[in-house]
Formats: sequence, C-alpha cells, structure tokens
Amino acid sequence: MGLGGATIPLRRVEWPECWRIIPSRYPPIDLFERVAPPEDWELLIELESRTNDRLRDQVGQISLIPLEERMSGPGTSFIMAPFTHLHPDGSRFTDGTYGAYYGAAALDTAVAETSYHRARFFAATATPATTIDMRVLINSLSGDLQDIRGLGAELPGVYDPVDYSAGQTLGRQLHAEGAFGIVFDSVRHAGGHCAAVFRPRSVLTPVIQERHLSYHWDGTRIAAVNEIRALQT
Repeated sequence: MGLGGATIPLRRVEWPECWRIIPSRYPPIDLFERVAPPEDWELLIELESRTNDRLRDQVGQISLIPLEERMSGPGTSFIMAPFTHLHPDGSRFTDGTYGAYYGAAALDTAVAETSYHRARFFAATATPATTIDMRVLINSLSGDLQDIRGLGAELPGVYDPVDYSAGQTLGRQLHAEGAFGIVFDSVRHAGGHCAAVFRPRSVLTPVIQERHLSYHWDGTRIAAVNEIRALQT
C-alpha cells in the first residue's frame, strides 16, 4: 500500500488498553446494548419507532455498517455510534461518507487529542468560559492495521495539523479497499499513538466506562482537565 511515494506497511497492532473520550451527554443507545442479532436491527427499529419517535435519531444510519461489522450487547453502543452518526465534514481519515472509531494507546494521548478538538469547537463558536464533562471509555484493540507511524516526513499532508484533505484521501482509499483501519502518530501529543478503526467488529472489544473528566474552557483554551470523583459519605 502506498501514497505519494511512501510505502505503508500492514502490521499487527495489539493494545490491551485503547482509550477514547466523548462528551458525557451522549448516552448509551439501547438498541445496540441489547443482545439482539444485528440482522434484526432494521426490523426492531421499524417496530419500535412506532412508539418512540426519537429512536431513529438515536440509532442513526445503521445501513452504513455492514452486517458483518455490527456489534451488539453491553458496551457496544459507543463503538457503533461513530459509524451511524457521521460528521458532514469528516475527520482526519474520513470524508463524511463513512465512519471511524478513533482511539489512543494511552489516556494522556486521548486527553490531548480531545482537548484540542474541544478547544477548536469552542473557539469557532465563540463559546464563553464553560466546563464540559467527558466520559472516558476503554477497551482493547487487536488487528492488522495500515501503519503510518514514523512516516511524517514521507506523508506531511496526512499529518497536517489543520488540513485533513490528504488524510481523507488516504482514508477513503484504504476504506474502499477493505482495510481494518490506520494506526498513526498523534498530532497533538508527541510520542503518542492513535488508531482510526474502519471495521470495528474485526478489531475492537466492547468498551467499559473508566472514569469521567471535566474540561475547563477559559474562553481561549482548555485551561485544565480534572477527574470527577464521587463524594465520599
């Protein structure tokens, strides 16, 4: 596999801990959390949406997930969500027509990545000082991924801090060819590693909720990240 003259190797990646952080306001999606055969999802949605007008919005576009890559049962809704609720602008390796599950090999890397993206959103929307609660998810990752770690010099466009066009071109190519995903160097945390997974069932285990964090936006940056702890009585 290659792009722009660089050869991209396929390597086995084994992460006993794969970290992902999302806003706490996103709840688990009941349909995915049940132990229901994925081939029955469309029928279940059709039946249950008759009494739940919001179900289709909650579930998203499940037709975007191939049957063989659908996951169900406890801890799967947070994996399925990024494949059924697509951002129209895409991300570093998606162009808005397909999804990817992004995770990091270390919690510090996940915090750095999400802090950057939260700050960028708050700045773009001129959000005044505020606090947002975030949910930390952890699972394991095991699979053969296209490995572009250490290829920053050969693939400068893919690693551009702001312009995702080259990364989206690469991601679109690999996704169309059936790649499980891409493992890459974190752009926001020196020495950190991240993964963009295209085929979740082939690579990921269900997630568990690890902790909650509070991101403090001071009007110009994420000034602090604190762990939310329950009060002892």
